[in-house]
Amino acid sequence: MIQACGVEEAWRISDDLWERIEPLLPAERPHPKGGRPWQPARQMLDAIFYVLRTGCQWKALPRSLGAPSTVHERFQHWVEAGVFRRLWASGLLEYDERVGIDWEWQAMDGAMTKAPLGGESTGRNPTDRGKGGVKRSLLTEGRGVPVGLSVDGANRHDMKLVDRTLASIPVERPTPTPEEPQHLSLDKGYDYAAVRETVAAYGYTAHIRTRGEEATARRDIPGYRARRWIVERTHSWMNRFRRLLIRWEKKVDHYLAFLHFACAWIAFRAAGTIAPLTRRAA
Repeated sequence: MIQACGVEEAWRISDDLWERIEPLLPAERPHPKGGRPWQPARQMLDAIFYVLRTGCQWKALPRSLGAPSTVHERFQHWVEAGVFRRLWASGLLEYDERVGIDWEWQAMDGAMTKAPLGGESTGRNPTDRGKGGVKRSLLTEGRGVPVGLSVDGANRHDMKLVDRTLASIPVERPTPTPEEPQHLSLDKGYDYAAVRETVAAYGYTAHIRTRGEEATARRDIPGYRARRWIVERTHSWMNRFRRLLIRWEKKVDHYLAFLHFACAWIAFRAAGTIAPLTRRAA
């Protein structure tokens, strides 16, 4: 049975996913003072994915996956090279080719996570007695695949992240037209004139429930469910990657890399090009 840390088995990426990641990896840098050669990239990626999936701390990595310092060094190298964001973009392109990104109905929402070590882009969480936290703002297409993402402190209002989230889409977004409009569903927390102006500037048709309107709809319409449930479900998908449940990274780029890795996996899975997560002996 797999536990969070200290296991004899480990989560590993599939062969299909490795085939898509390998071309994105940068050439290995030579050690300036000689020393041992770089450990195999596949093994290092397995270790990084293991941390993402289980939430295990770097120092608790099974030795069969590599020395924690070695794995973390490689992770930092790949973060600097933008590997995980490019992987997310690659997943979206493949999903678009095989299924088609549903740009017609998109949804955005924020979710807050604990950040006990603090660091960049964290702040006092007003819903957690002022403890350190981080907010991730997520944009999804019509079926729930993540297409935009930004992070900031937990004390940052959702409306302040709209522009950054819409600007973060890693692939080319088609221009909305009267024949093919793009709708954006938002909850009452975005009910501000500034948000409507920003959304309109990006070419979206905003659908924002005003304060009190949604409560009335739930009361009067049997089985009512807001269209933005799609993005709320995707937040739930992302929380299955246990490293995202609590932010331990002080550097925001490292935290974003884990988020991008999770977004990439969701995109490739939605495209049907990788199998569900499996386990095999470490």
